Amino acid sequence: MSTPLAQPADIDLDLATEAATQLLKALGVCLDDETTAGTPQRMARAYAELLTPHPFQPTTFPNDGHYRHLVLQRGIPFRSLCEHHLLPFYGTADLGYLPGQRIIGLSKLGRLVEAFAARPQVQERLTEQLAAWLSTELNAPGAGVVMRAEHLCLTLRGVRTPAVQTVTIALRGTLDTDEQLRREFLQLTQS
Repeated sequence: MSTPLAQPADIDLDLATEAATQLLKALGVCLDDETTAGTPQRMARAYAELLTPHPFQPTTFPNDGHYRHLVLQRGIPFRSLCEHHLLPFYGTADLGYLPGQRIIGLSKLGRLVEAFAARPQVQERLTEQLAAWLSTELNAPGAGVVMRAEHLCLTLRGVRTPAVQTVTIALRGTLDTDEQLRREFLQLTQS
């Protein structure tokens, strides 16, 4: 795994600022006021920040101790942008895997979540991408992801139901096929 997983987005801040200006004007926002004059630039920088993950290289190590039980990290905070409305959704992710010949540096699990979340997304795809990465890149016999998130496109507009949490689950390998392992994983993510 020598290539960095996350690459900075190709963002043109000048073009984004121009587009934000046009959008805000079209929405009737007055940009002549001292408090709103810099809003298009701030808006462009904010979206650029939300869409730019920190580059990192997933660090793995030989599983010299032959550890064969579930490795689980719970409550990893994340935020992303709904690809349908470009409004944030945010919450926590629980990632688990059964080690094969390699284990991943624990600090890299949070960076992995950030790398996949820093783009316009839907929660279902994000959950699947993380489980697939753990399964494929670690060659893990089993992998699982549980994500819980509040979507501002649901709570601030449309149906306007605040504090609703969306939960998505993706399971791979033995965490999907072995009922006892699946139950253990899901119980640990609910504690």
